[in-house]
Amino acid sequence: MSLRFYDTASAQVRDFVPLKEGEVSLYYCGATVQGRPHVGHIRSAIAFDQLTRWLQFRGYRVTTVRNVTDIDDKILAKSAESVGAEPSADVVPDEPWWALAYRFEQEFAKAYDTLGVQRPTYEPRATGHIPEMHALIERLIGAGHAYPALDDSGDVYFDVRSWNKYGSLTRQNIDDMQAAPDAGPRGKRDPRDFALWKGSKEGEPETAAWDSPWGKGRPGWHLECSAMVTKYLGPQFDIHGGGLDLRFPHHENEMAQSQAAGDGFANFWMHNGMVTFEGEKMSKSIGNTVSPEEMLRQATPRVVRYYLGQAHYRSVLDYRPTSLQEAAAAVERIDGFIAKATAKVYGTADSGFVLDTRRSMPAAFADAMDDDLNVPQALAVLHDTVRAGNTALADGNTEAVRDALHAVRTMTGVLGLDDTQRIETGTGAEHRALDSLVQAQLEERRAARAARDWARADSIRDSLAAAGITVEDTADGASWSMVQD
Repeated sequence: MSLRFYDTASAQVRDFVPLKEGEVSLYYCGATVQGRPHVGHIRSAIAFDQLTRWLQFRGYRVTTVRNVTDIDDKILAKSAESVGAEPSADVVPDEPWWALAYRFEQEFAKAYDTLGVQRPTYEPRATGHIPEMHALIERLIGAGHAYPALDDSGDVYFDVRSWNKYGSLTRQNIDDMQAAPDAGPRGKRDPRDFALWKGSKEGEPETAAWDSPWGKGRPGWHLECSAMVTKYLGPQFDIHGGGLDLRFPHHENEMAQSQAAGDGFANFWMHNGMVTFEGEKMSKSIGNTVSPEEMLRQATPRVVRYYLGQAHYRSVLDYRPTSLQEAAAAVERIDGFIAKATAKVYGTADSGFVLDTRRSMPAAFADAMDDDLNVPQALAVLHDTVRAGNTALADGNTEAVRDALHAVRTMTGVLGLDDTQRIETGTGAEHRALDSLVQAQLEERRAARAARDWARADSIRDSLAAAGITVEDTADGASWSMVQD
């Protein structure tokens, strides 16, 4: 099967052929760093991390750009709220907007790293690309698609009625759209026109304004992404991604201003679905939100990643109080098999394990991933392989165990489920040290059982269980694995 992805712009699944043979250019929207990451941010990052990993596995050289919006009305408002405020986990009193933005940018980086999201090829900040934004505005004004505000405010607007394709990404009619909320209508030709440049307002920090041909000010949100993506990926690139909530107005406006300036822009638009709480939209006002930090207090990073990445990227992911428990059970089944199979085939020290990913990739898994990144179907193949491997372990079929082990390790690698700390999988110096200690306990237990000292044998097993170690007795002797937290 050839690679196929759903393209939001055409509303259909299309064959994916990159603009340059052997290379893929991918841009997906990062965060506006006004606060800590929420679960929607992380789900989006994991979805596009899965996409990147699969493209890399398929042999493509992938250039990934994920932006940081570090200047925005919301960031300035948060900074203003900190003046005279009491310190808290989220608030630093009298914090400048640029310090606030950088502090939360680091929070995002920490969350991405913890959950095994690969660093992008480049992560540009909006504040570092003001000249490119000026150049794009001038191109749009020259082409008749933008104009300085009529009220001498220093704003510059995109003229939506000048571009006859406006609304095509989300298939809307201009007359049915609401007014753009980024500025009042006083200086606009049409209330729907959106800001490319925002003139500096009284009371705003001087550090939040840059000189421009239209007066001191700062860029509009939509303009930032268009300028940054074309800077690094060129006027036309393969894939533009982001959360479903960004389709309108953000991505609609990006596409309009870039194409109106003469750029081909994105060949594919890919959007991931939202995260809900027991079927309802998450909202702080009704108290049904759950943050990545809260999830990580309940489960290991790999369990949280498994949960956030298990649904099809375009579907809604629903969170329930039992969701992480279910994900933990699934991860434990995978890890349990890997630990037992590694010990069976290679010995407890995992010596000589060489993973041949090309030969060990199950065809059904590859077909699922090629078909619009169908991770649920791919996970079904993974778990089927684990079950078959466990059957082979019970039957003593070492070759079948070896094949299943290589296949499972290949699939977990592609899904990013082996990137975070996991001494329970049978690799690494930490595991070898722990294994040496546990094996000594298991040998003492074996001797106790041989002497029919059942109380001593049970005591050893209970002691290991209290340390989070599960002992399983098999025909080949006792094996151990770590219990998920």
